[in-house]
Amino acid sequence: MSNQTLIRESRVSRTAAMALMFLLAIYFLLPIYFLIVAATKPQGDLASTFGLAFSHFDLFKNLSTLFGRSNGIFGRWALNSVIYAVLGAAVGTLISALCGYALAKFKFRGREFLFSVILGGVLVPTTALALPLFLLFSATGIVNTYLAVFLPSIVSPFGVYLARIFTAAAVPEEILESARLDGAGEFRTFFSVAFKLMMPSLVTIFLFQFVGIWNNFFLPMVMLQKESLFPITLGLYEWNGQTARVSLLQESVITGSLISIVPVIIVFILLQRFWRTGLASGSLK
Repeated sequence: MSNQTLIRESRVSRTAAMALMFLLAIYFLLPIYFLIVAATKPQGDLASTFGLAFSHFDLFKNLSTLFGRSNGIFGRWALNSVIYAVLGAAVGTLISALCGYALAKFKFRGREFLFSVILGGVLVPTTALALPLFLLFSATGIVNTYLAVFLPSIVSPFGVYLARIFTAAAVPEEILESARLDGAGEFRTFFSVAFKLMMPSLVTIFLFQFVGIWNNFFLPMVMLQKESLFPITLGLYEWNGQTARVSLLQESVITGSLISIVPVIIVFILLQRFWRTGLASGSLK
């Protein structure tokens, strides 16, 4: 096969791949574009104008209405989502790192069986755990509190799996032994040596945890009755259920949906650079 034929096939393959990626980008970005367009429209233009075309620009009025509705309850929902997602992801990442490190670097009886049980937990859908958790938390008296959403969020079998796999590959035994010979205890060895080497995987676990908790809907719906404890997802669902009686809520639901995706985009943008830096430094080491 000649070089010209190879070059031609390479160009065709590259063009086909770029075209496919372009179509996928449109597919995934189109809903976001619709939210941006709809959030700028007044309530009357939502049904009377084309959904993907701008009309009267009322974004700031819609934002004012959104945050002023029901004595500013949307701001409370946003704060609750930040508390659930940030604290839950941070604590969950730390627990996953500790468990994964222990499973990878310590040899004890039943280690593989325990790891198999954790892998089995990955296959269990979270919706199947909602009712048992509700009964358990109801017996302990923490239903309808922040803990009812926070405690289940800090446990991630997939995070433990990922932490163990990455620890086994990226944390050499020689470095740990050197730290121990220098007099460092196990916790100091973990936080001063292993934790830094595990950072790329920890960022990945944090991202999965953050997005999962931020988008979580079913668990808060089962656990919470107080409107002041709702996250954004559950609050917007409650408003959406009232749009048949209060049509003006429709614009607030759309604007709130747009606001709800902004923190996720910001977290991805901020951590993506750190994630790439960690991967690059890990490959050099």
